[in-house]
Amino acid sequence: MGKFVFSGVIHPAISAMVNHRAKLPVEEALYTSGMDFTVLQPAVFMQNLDRSRDEIVEHGRLAMPYSASAKMCWVDYRDVAEVAAVAMTGDELSYGTFELCAPGLLDRREVAAIVSDVLGRPIVAAEIPLGQFASQFPEGPVREGMTRMMAHYDRYGFAGGNALVLRTILGREPRSLSDYFRELASR
Repeated sequence: MGKFVFSGVIHPAISAMVNHRAKLPVEEALYTSGMDFTVLQPAVFMQNLDRSRDEIVEHGRLAMPYSASAKMCWVDYRDVAEVAAVAMTGDELSYGTFELCAPGLLDRREVAAIVSDVLGRPIVAAEIPLGQFASQFPEGPVREGMTRMMAHYDRYGFAGGNALVLRTILGREPRSLSDYFRELASR
């Protein structure tokens, strides 16, 4: 029987996040399949911030549709891909489920301070009205799901996970938000 490496999401059981919860049946199927599996549960991808680059550069704002004080856990997708490669090419991660998170639980003000440091100029944390954000999606389940997820972030942030697991698997420090923004600024 083959090997299956699944990139799910950290905290798939949070009911407000239907896109996260939708991954639970896949995990359950793997756990009962009898096949060699590895489940990766990454935090919020740093690469999601790529969409904010123009707003940061042109307007000096890091804006999201949830509270600037919401604490979030992050991970660089390249670190997740490296862990997936380890899982695919060996058996040391077989039959395991791994939360993957970079160091730090940061709110948007702290993230904006990192960007300010990297760019050498002030960047402010701002909020996009949730309705304005949601209007970019067609009416229906995607818009509803994104609205619920952002409302959850607004109220609770996206806490959890720590870098121990990722650091241990990689055998090095995971990429940090500072590393990520330095690379983004150099493009």
